[in-house]
Amino acid sequence: MNLRGRNKVSPEFSMSSMTDIVFLLLVFFLLTSPAITPDALDLILPKAKGKTSNKQNLSVSITKDLDYYVNKERVSEQGIEAFITKELAGVEEPTIILRAEEGVPIENAVKVMDIANRNKYKIVLAVRPN
Repeated sequence: MNLRGRNKVSPEFSMSSMTDIVFLLLVFFLLTSPAITPDALDLILPKAKGKTSNKQNLSVSITKDLDYYVNKERVSEQGIEAFITKELAGVEEPTIILRAEEGVPIENAVKVMDIANRNKYKIVLAVRPN
């Protein structure tokens, strides 16, 4: 009496499909990760509670070394107002996001706020969420 089954299951496992999936995931994350924060400098912002606004026309960043950046382009302290007014010329309801790194003297942030106030620009101070 022959009791063996006719269908034999092969214990081998093909890794090619698993390799394809891992490769596609790797490519996906490599392509999408730089798009998350395209105009952001590596700043440590102060903590605060509140909501954030996604509408922005211009980003002004101040580093601990008191370097000013407008949309990742370095600008001198004296030429920042001319640069901002040139960039926001003709923009309807212009908005500036001010990113002052933690430890920057308040006077430097107030200079940018004063420029926005004189030119009637809306200004938002960026912070880290708690």
